[in-house]
Amino acid sequence: MEIRPPRVEDNNLNRRPDGMNQFEHLKEEEGEDHEEVSSREDKNDTDSGTVNNNNNNRRKTISPAAGEHPLQYNYTFWYSRRTPSRPANTQSYEQNIRQIGTVASVEQFWKFYSHLVRPGDLTGHSDFHLFKEGIKPMWEDEANKNGGKWIIRLRKGLASRFWENIILAMLGEQFMVGEEICGVVVSIRFQEDILSIWNKTASDQVTTSRIRDTLRRVLNLPPNTIMEYKTHNDSLKDNSSFRNTKITL
Repeated sequence: MEIRPPRVEDNNLNRRPDGMNQFEHLKEEEGEDHEEVSSREDKNDTDSGTVNNNNNNRRKTISPAAGEHPLQYNYTFWYSRRTPSRPANTQSYEQNIRQIGTVASVEQFWKFYSHLVRPGDLTGHSDFHLFKEGIKPMWEDEANKNGGKWIIRLRKGLASRFWENIILAMLGEQFMVGEEICGVVVSIRFQEDILSIWNKTASDQVTTSRIRDTLRRVLNLPPNTIMEYKTHNDSLKDNSSFRNTKITL
């Protein structure tokens, strides 16, 4: 399935209906940052029919509306931001990540995505995640724990375009690896930006190679592009997403 973008002027793609960026008021301080993301999460949940339940944390299932084109899976957007000088651990990471909306159809995706600030406009140590509903973007999640991720390091200025291309490929089921894909992440850093795609089974070399080759094709990467792979088990051991990776060409 091809997920075509709507015909919208580029300068409106990262605007909410009131003219304000989805994360325009993000502050450097973590407390203010979390408050701002949470307020928009509540708004998006209301708009899409998702209901928070403080007692059991269950959510009402998101479904395509009549006449919409359903995605093969529901997908959830997440946002995280942290201060690099603070030590990272599982507990702090889980506290810093925020769910901001779930989509079930092509139309819902474009409506939600068009109101998000572009990754290239984020500042600091920030990440956008788009994962299948029910899978947390954490190494320890049941769907992720035996898997790993392909990593592509980008020079500054390319993150927004590459992020859009990779999520359209994922939503359009272009990787052709069954249920192996868990989600994708764009990580905004000071010196570079990093794109990664997570899969369930790191030991399946045929599948991981197919994901790598599809990445090269959908992102139109030059033949000499360095591709890195790291298992989540290794990330847990050295508490790092992007260090000590296995490099291939």
